[in-house]
Amino acid sequence: MAFSIGVVGVGQFGGQFAHLFNLHPGVSEVFAVDELADRAAGAVAQYGLAGSMGTFDELLASDVDAVAIFTQRWTHGPLVERALRAGKHVYSAVPMAVTEDEIAKIIDAVRETGNVYMMGETSYYNPATVYAREQHAAGRFGRVFYAEGDYVHDMDLGFYDAYRYSGGEHWKETASYPPMLYPTHAIGGVLGALPAHAVSVSCVGVKDERGDGVFDKDISMFGNDFSNATALFELNDGGAMRTNEMRRVGYPSHIRESRFRFFGTEASFEQLAKVTVWQDKTNVHDISEQMESRPSVPLDDPSLANVAPELRDAFVSGLAPVHDSGRLPEEFRGAPNGHEGSHQFLVDDFVTAVNTGSLPPVNAWTAARFTLPGIVAHESARRNGERLPIRDFGDAPAKLRDTL
Repeated sequence: MAFSIGVVGVGQFGGQFAHLFNLHPGVSEVFAVDELADRAAGAVAQYGLAGSMGTFDELLASDVDAVAIFTQRWTHGPLVERALRAGKHVYSAVPMAVTEDEIAKIIDAVRETGNVYMMGETSYYNPATVYAREQHAAGRFGRVFYAEGDYVHDMDLGFYDAYRYSGGEHWKETASYPPMLYPTHAIGGVLGALPAHAVSVSCVGVKDERGDGVFDKDISMFGNDFSNATALFELNDGGAMRTNEMRRVGYPSHIRESRFRFFGTEASFEQLAKVTVWQDKTNVHDISEQMESRPSVPLDDPSLANVAPELRDAFVSGLAPVHDSGRLPEEFRGAPNGHEGSHQFLVDDFVTAVNTGSLPPVNAWTAARFTLPGIVAHESARRNGERLPIRDFGDAPAKLRDTL
């Protein structure tokens, strides 16, 4: 069984995912859709895709089975809902949406249509999360009572170029995107390892002082001047989770932009840029080698020509020893990977879900638990750290047909 898919937005990341979808034996055809016709045509030629379509509406009206959305991060919610209700299965880049209402509409659309929805959260497959998930399942942590997830990515290390690439003439208006509205790399890495969800939050936003027109309320289309934010969440199991979203920070984010810590009653796990340790009550075990991803393609690969040098590590960081690479299609061997080995697992899990009619790991209900806490955290920061409740949409059904 195989299905066809249209990739919407074939820029830096979208193009790489179009290539992986095209390699997967569970996909029959891949079409490119982009506002820039030359970019779509370029992806078709570069990756040998089936063709291109001029608009999102044209894609929805076609008989293509699925849609993968790689548009600007604040646009995902409405596009996802439209695609689901047009009868398409949907893969969406992060975040799921930017409001609680948009999240609710996506969940309703999945429930009512029975179509597959998956959010492409890379941290679910991050080596640290994979390792911690396995240790927790084996009971080696004891009770995890506190965890941390950080997305630490300085604007100077490639983000200026990335926003210029995607934002055009008015890029500064969008480069001010609130850090806590992009929370899933930090939150998803923690909750991807623990069977818990956030129920309340207090968040502090740090106002930017660079003065270059980015994170300037008068310029920002989001009215945002926070460049860094720190949130403390209460979890439903009585534990606590803290996350950082940092865009002005002296840290080598090109080495490791997402990092995690878990503290349990019997053991703990801590990660820095180059060092990761597992600790129990008697010793410290250096497990850094198990977390180290191996480059999938060279940093000077021609496919990365339009990617800032500071961002290229995220595009090439491949599988780590902790990953179960044997479950991936043979066709992926030697293909580009990224975000510490996550890209190939993301594609494979979505393709498997569509072809089997099953729920992917980061389904709509899980995606809501990874996304909504950050939305509420940003509102808390706007209210000077007021503690706010976080709605939970419940657990995912056992299988898709249970939603009907």
